[in-house]
Amino acid sequence: MKNIKAIGLLLLALLLALAAAVYAAGWVARRSDASTQVVVAAVDVELGTRLSPQMLSVLDWPNSALPPGAFTDVAKLQDRVLRVGVLKGEAVVERKLAPVGAQGGLAAVIAEGKRAMTVRVNDVVGVAGFALPGTYVDVMVNTHRDQGRGEDSQISKTVLEQVLVLAVAQEAGRDETQPKVVSAVTLELSPPDAEKLDLARSVGTLSLVLRNQVDRQRISTLGSTKRQLLAEPAAPVPVAAAASGARRAPRPAPAAPAPKVAELPPAVQAVQAVQADTPVQQGPCVEVFYSSGRSLHCF
Repeated sequence: MKNIKAIGLLLLALLLALAAAVYAAGWVARRSDASTQVVVAAVDVELGTRLSPQMLSVLDWPNSALPPGAFTDVAKLQDRVLRVGVLKGEAVVERKLAPVGAQGGLAAVIAEGKRAMTVRVNDVVGVAGFALPGTYVDVMVNTHRDQGRGEDSQISKTVLEQVLVLAVAQEAGRDETQPKVVSAVTLELSPPDAEKLDLARSVGTLSLVLRNQVDRQRISTLGSTKRQLLAEPAAPVPVAAAASGARRAPRPAPAAPAPKVAELPPAVQAVQAVQADTPVQQGPCVEVFYSSGRSLHCF
C-alpha cells in the first residue's frame, strides 16, 4: 500500500512539472513572438525628400525595442518631409520629420527660428572642402578698423562660432565624408547672426574654421592685429599741448601806453601834480580854495 501511494505522488509530481514546463515554454514563445509592424525606409532617402508609399515598407519590430515615435501606418507618412537622411530598413520616426505641411527641399531642413545664408568660398576659405553638410564651423573676418589708427588698423577676428553647415553648392546630403571643393557654402544662422555675416562679407574677407562637432564651448577673443602678429612695441602716444578739454585762460589785453608828461597841457600837468602832492615846476599859479576842496590854476 505504501509503495502505491509513493508511486502515485511521484507520478503527480511529474505531471505538475511537465505542465509547468509546457506553460513556461509557451509564455516565452509568446513573449518572443510579440512584435508590432513599424514603417521603415524601403530605400536610402536623403534629407529634404518628400516621402511617398514607394519609399516605405512595413517591418515587424519587437515590442521590447520599439523606437519612440514610430509609425504603424504608411498612409500617415504621405507627403511628409525628412529633416535627416534615413537608410534602408531604418525606422521612420517623428523626430526625423519636418512639421506637417512643410515643403520639400532645403527649407524643410532649417531648424525653427533659424535662417539659411550662402557665402562664397574657395578651396582655402572652405577648409579644403572639409566643410561638409552637418559639420560645424567658425566664421572669421579680416578687415580694417576705422581710419586714424595707423599700422594697427588691420585686424582678424572670429565673429561667429559653432555655425552648422546645411549644404555645399546644391548638395545637402550628410552621408559624404570625402572632402569636396565647392564655390558656395550654405550656413544655418539666427537672424542676428545672419546680419553679422552679411556685414562681415561686405567689409572684409571671410574664412571658415572647421571645429569638432562635439565641441560646444564658445570663446570670446579680441582679435589679432598686425602689431601683435609681428610682436612690435606699441607706438608712443603723443602728449597733448594742453590737458584734454581744458581751455587756455585768455591773455589780458595790453594796456594802452600812458601819455608822456611832456605831451600833456600845462594845466593838466599841474592838476596831476597837486593830486600827487608833488610840486610842479611851472609859471605863476593861483590856488583857489573852496568849501569842498581846492584847485590850482596856472598861467
